[in-house]
Amino acid sequence: MPAALVDVLARDGITTPTPIQAATVPDSLAGRDVLGRGRTGSGKTVAFVLPLLSRLAASGTRRTSKRPRALVLAPTRELATQIDDVLAPLARVLGLTSCTVFGGVGQNPQVTNLRRGVDVVVACPGRLEDLIGQGHVSLGGVEVTVIDEADHMADLGFLPQVRRLLDATPERGQRMLFSATLDAGIGVLARRYLHQPVTHEADSAQSPVATMEHHVLHVSQDAHFPVLVDLTAAPGRTVVFTRTKHRAKKLARQLNGSGVPAVELHGNLSQGARARTMEAFHSGAARTLVATDIAARGIHVDDVALVIHADPPVEHKAYLHRSGRTARAGASGTVVTLMTDDQVRDVRDLTRKAGVRPTTTRAHATHPVLRELAPGERSFEGGFVAAAPAESGRGGSGGGRRGGGRAQGGSSTTPGGGQRRSGGQRRRGPRPEAGSGQGAPRSGSAAQGPGQKRSGPKRSGQGRPAGQGRPGGARQGGGRSGGGAAAFSERAGGRRSR
Repeated sequence: MPAALVDVLARDGITTPTPIQAATVPDSLAGRDVLGRGRTGSGKTVAFVLPLLSRLAASGTRRTSKRPRALVLAPTRELATQIDDVLAPLARVLGLTSCTVFGGVGQNPQVTNLRRGVDVVVACPGRLEDLIGQGHVSLGGVEVTVIDEADHMADLGFLPQVRRLLDATPERGQRMLFSATLDAGIGVLARRYLHQPVTHEADSAQSPVATMEHHVLHVSQDAHFPVLVDLTAAPGRTVVFTRTKHRAKKLARQLNGSGVPAVELHGNLSQGARARTMEAFHSGAARTLVATDIAARGIHVDDVALVIHADPPVEHKAYLHRSGRTARAGASGTVVTLMTDDQVRDVRDLTRKAGVRPTTTRAHATHPVLRELAPGERSFEGGFVAAAPAESGRGGSGGGRRGGGRAQGGSSTTPGGGQRRSGGQRRRGPRPEAGSGQGAPRSGSAAQGPGQKRSGPKRSGQGRPAGQGRPGGARQGGGRSGGGAAAFSERAGGRRSR
């Protein structure tokens, strides 16, 4: 590889390749098509970034407007951002440029970068297809194409888009496909688009990481949250996984209300709110990240010592990918699954299919096993408070997003606001996100009578006066006790977040 790349890696303390890197880099550097499988956290990003940049630097072609020379496809914006964070400093020392392309943010900066000309585009399929359709980018000059997390791409239903994008790249170009598992759908993709690929499986998809300990805590319903609080109050970074967005929001707020600084990550957050959430977690301002499976891949934060499955995932692949947020690149880590009585059979099947044999303990909030799994003095310094997210705007990416910053604001436990949000507002509707960024009047409306709350739908473009046109009167009359207003608030929050 170019000496400049080696020097950058050495400065970052990377001097020895991981197994997937050692297996794939020689063939990738030689220009062969590569099909690589390595479990999450095994170093796949560096495995394809190094040969991709090395080959571009040696190819002799020049970047031109709207025609990138290399393409990396990723299933989520978080992963696209993570890849570019690794790629950009390495590209810079070779005089190469890169940009990200994904939805959830305005397209104008992306269009400007593409018009200026970039060497590498790191993209999610949907936005890239949109920009191609608008004439802002062509894939006709792509020399190297990488598909990262191909199995997750398949899980999200992106394979038809991926095929169309690959059809738009030159057939003679080099193609690399990396995945944690090689399911049937991935095999079809590889057979159609990879030419005589060299396959490398650095480790089994089912094999657990040797430095990762797996534990199941059998808890009662009443002990579930107190156990979670105790574990997250220990020193170090923790990632807590839930099944639903509503649950992630609720647990983040409850943890903040208990004095544990926490942020949330889920699909209802704007890109700006996601970025603020990850910055808070990276910086240590919030030491607990409560996330749905959106964060199970692509989110890499150093020194995550503990992963907690507050809600056991539905299937074993999700368990492995969630768990892979710890014990990355040779580090050690602990994975804890909280299991209630009605989840015993499901968790047993889950861990068996995942190929792990966890230690199971019937636990409660003061059980000594909690100190073994998360050592150190418990601290409750107060809920996370975002630093002035008001610049992000109102409505769609301001109010809701700051609730995402309940993560950055909505679940903060400041003496006044936190009490209000974790109490009345939270009980009124499952999404204070819908109004938590709007200041006191919005917070108040969430906790007041039907007339006040009914003013919310006007923001969705309906323009109805309160009490007209929508069966909101019944919803709100019954909703005070039956949950209708909460659902109504949730939908309003969802529209704003979109």
